[in-house]
Amino acid sequence: MSQIWLVPAFPLLGFLLNGFLGKRFGTRFVTFVGPLAIALSFAQSMVLFFQMLEAEGNVLKEHLYTWIASGNFEAGINFQVDQLSGLYLLIITGVGFLIHVYSVGYMDGESGYYRFFAYLNLFVFFMLILVLGDSFLLMFVGWEGVGLCSYLLIGYYFEKDSAAEAAKKAFLFNRIGDFGVLSAVMLIFLSFGSIEFGTINAEAASRLEYGGALVTAITLLLFLGATGKSAQIPLYVWLPDAMEGPTPVSALIHAATMVTAGLYMVARLSHLFVLAPFTMNVIAVVGTATALLAATIAVTQTDIKRVLAYSTVSQLGYMFLAMGVGAFGAGVFHVMTHAFFKALLFLGSGSVILAIHHEQDMRKMGALKNKLPITYMTMLLGTFAISGIPFFSGFFSKDEILWKAYSSPLGGPWLWGVGLLTAGLTAFYMFRMIYLTFHGESRVDSHTAEHVHESPLSMTIPLMILAILAVIGGFFGVPHVFHLIPNGMEYYFQGFFAEIPSGHGTVSTEWTLMGVSVAFALLAWFFASRLYHSGFDIASGLRSKWESLYQLSLNKWYVDELYNAVIIQPVRLFSTHILWRLFDQNVIDRAVNTTADVARTVGNSIRPLQNGLTQNYALIFTLGTFLILWFVT
Repeated sequence: MSQIWLVPAFPLLGFLLNGFLGKRFGTRFVTFVGPLAIALSFAQSMVLFFQMLEAEGNVLKEHLYTWIASGNFEAGINFQVDQLSGLYLLIITGVGFLIHVYSVGYMDGESGYYRFFAYLNLFVFFMLILVLGDSFLLMFVGWEGVGLCSYLLIGYYFEKDSAAEAAKKAFLFNRIGDFGVLSAVMLIFLSFGSIEFGTINAEAASRLEYGGALVTAITLLLFLGATGKSAQIPLYVWLPDAMEGPTPVSALIHAATMVTAGLYMVARLSHLFVLAPFTMNVIAVVGTATALLAATIAVTQTDIKRVLAYSTVSQLGYMFLAMGVGAFGAGVFHVMTHAFFKALLFLGSGSVILAIHHEQDMRKMGALKNKLPITYMTMLLGTFAISGIPFFSGFFSKDEILWKAYSSPLGGPWLWGVGLLTAGLTAFYMFRMIYLTFHGESRVDSHTAEHVHESPLSMTIPLMILAILAVIGGFFGVPHVFHLIPNGMEYYFQGFFAEIPSGHGTVSTEWTLMGVSVAFALLAWFFASRLYHSGFDIASGLRSKWESLYQLSLNKWYVDELYNAVIIQPVRLFSTHILWRLFDQNVIDRAVNTTADVARTVGNSIRPLQNGLTQNYALIFTLGTFLILWFVT
């Protein structure tokens, strides 16, 4: 027996132990249990991964028990490890373990230390349930579970109004996406009589018409759910505000868990999505637009974590661009490399924030590279990776996506062009962050500057491991133009995803596009160094010429304000003036009050009969008896 159930069981046990016993047994107990639970889960994931590679059809299955049985319909607690879920298992538990170890140093001294690790373990548990389930039923349990945990962890500092508001925002925006998923599941059940992924993928082509209204509706509803979980237009605005949670939470959400759930669902149902070309075009366009929009916002942000948050939104857009042009393997490949360098960058930013007493404004940083040498070097490597500098991990996955966007029959030169522009902006804002944080003159408060020192080993060791992965992780998917090294991702996913017919493009074209992409990234790096190597002075002079565009970017294109004006305020006015003052007060309250008044009037009218005088009671009893006898006879 494969014992797949052990993978989620360890984090669940960690949650129970820390949640119920952590406060009583103290910090050492929590520090031991929290990371150990994920380490054991990672070890079991590794065992299952290699078993899956040797199993027939590259699939491991495990049935625990039947959950629902009604007529011909049956849904059970069934776990499945295949190429997609196997890779996700390693990402979730591997990167998740490093984040847990890092959290030991970062959260040291926090009053809710046991609560934090309990929530963190629970987060990993639900994400594992999401990717291991072989049907929508079990996946949706994990889907909702990660939503709950994001609410708990984003609002970890719940005494801060901003943290509480950010948690509610994340929760509500994801409920919109959940409506899409549940609606799609209902249509799928009516069409297939099943909600198992294997049945849906196997029978999709025979049951649904290519390009038909039904498959288009199903896939659009599923994509609506994905836009909520994976922060795409129009439901992306919750993710930047999620920075209110502790930095390890940001790393876990952005790199290894929640935001990759929507991508996982699209990839899992690739055979369904390829039957809906309209939906595929929508996914590609929305992903490309999200990537560009978020990148244009990141170039002006001054909060180091907010820069990385918008970077995540942008990179997720890249992944959806890949999915939209049918390059599912390339999208998942970028999920993997992004997990390495984005976890590294977030944890590195946490090291900086902790060193300067929880300051996040890059205008109050500078000249930190000598005081934080490990943090600086690891973050620099992560920046090389996300910027697509040759032979770092992001270079391989990003250029694979750009090439597929250009050459796929579902893509085109304009998608490649927007993706290229986004890649240049990515390199610009990432090196801008590096220069403002670590170079130039120090803008750190003089008292704080005296106490700046490198983070403890519990934080720097995960940084170094992630830096190594950010450097070498891309070699698993080396493109075909490098003939000496095979493309491991294509071999790994061979025959797994739905096939898209070959597009256009030659080897020489791929080399040319790759060269243009690299040149654009290097040029963006050059401009960032010229503008920000010494601080804000040069950029401030340039800003005056582009003040209106700068304000648009700085204020996030006023999208939150637009939501407030178009949705929030009208709903609030409707709730206040129609539902409350008109309906609640004049209908509901009046109905309740009228009922009370009638009861009070009737009671007052018969109250004189209950006066406590025995002779009156005797008289009423006698008269009543007489009337009853008279009526009967």
